[in-house]
Order: sequence, then structure tokens, then C-alpha cells
Amino acid sequence: METMKVIQTRCSLKSQLSEKPIEPEKLKQVLDAACLAPSARNMQPWRFVVVEGQKQIEAFVAAAVPEVNAMIKQAPVIVVACARPGDDVAHDGKEYYLYDVGMAMENLVLAATDLGLVTHMMTNFNEAEIRKILKIPEEVRVVVITPLAYPKAGSYAESSKERLGQRTRKPFGEVAYFGQWQEQEPA
Repeated sequence: METMKVIQTRCSLKSQLSEKPIEPEKLKQVLDAACLAPSARNMQPWRFVVVEGQKQIEAFVAAAVPEVNAMIKQAPVIVVACARPGDDVAHDGKEYYLYDVGMAMENLVLAATDLGLVTHMMTNFNEAEIRKILKIPEEVRVVVITPLAYPKAGSYAESSKERLGQRTRKPFGEVAYFGQWQEQEPA
């Protein structure tokens, strides 16, 4: 799949997940793609904890994920993206580990889309519980989690064009300026 096609096709379908197992080679491919992301000074601060197996996923979701996102317990895999802030660059009050993990996760999401998998990056979770369950050291931040799954039969292929047509984006002129800041007054 071409890069722009993958970007245009990607959409979050957290409630339409199949329980079909993810092949180990596909899981490795998406994690490899994440690790190929650029990072500040090539520090590569990201670390990924893969949660698999129905029992572990159900316990993980019950303890660490609010009810609004509990449907991810259907997924065969949950990827937990972490970073230790001290393992990356901080400059002018900006901690780049967040940016770098975001870049890695974007690579993961796009690779998953290319392989026919769906994701949904989530930031609403109980970080302390995740650390406890997964034995993540206190100084490591849990940045984002995502289910990794095949789409439920009939939910993605047939509806993806319609869903993408409904996906809202701000007008180009509202987010991209040339030469200087040119924010428009709200109508």
C-alpha cells in the first residue's frame, strides 16, 4: 500500500475488534516499524510492553482502563508504549520523549493499517495500575496504549469509505499558515 493511501485509510475502530489472533510475524512487523521512527538525537526512548492472552488482557482492562474503553478487552493484543523521561532530550522546557513516543506510535499505527489491522490510541487509563500490573519501574511513564486487532467481520471493509468520509478535519487554512501566523477570527 502506498504511504498516502495508508494515511487516508487509517481510522480508529476500538469498538469493532475481532478476537482473531495476531500472527507473531505481523506483531513483530508493527513493533519493528515503531522502532524505526525518528527521535531527538536518535535517543529512541520508547519501550513497548505487549499484553496478550484473554486472561491477562481482561485483568489489565478491568484494573487500568475506564469503562468507556473497556471494549478493548476483545482485542488479542494491547501495546503499552512507555518511556523514561531521563532517557531522552529535554530542551527549553520541552520533554521530547512524548514527541518521540508519538512518532513511534504513528509508525506502529500506519504499519498496522497496512497489514489490515486496526488500532485506537488511548490516553485515558490508570497509569499507576498499569505500572503495577506490568511491573513497569516508577520512573518510567506510560504514554499511550492501543489495542491491536483485526477488524470485526463486516465492520471495516464495507464501512471504511463511509466512515472516512464522515471523519472530520479542520479546514486546511485553519491549520496551515504560510510565512506567518494567520489565524482567522471565529465565524
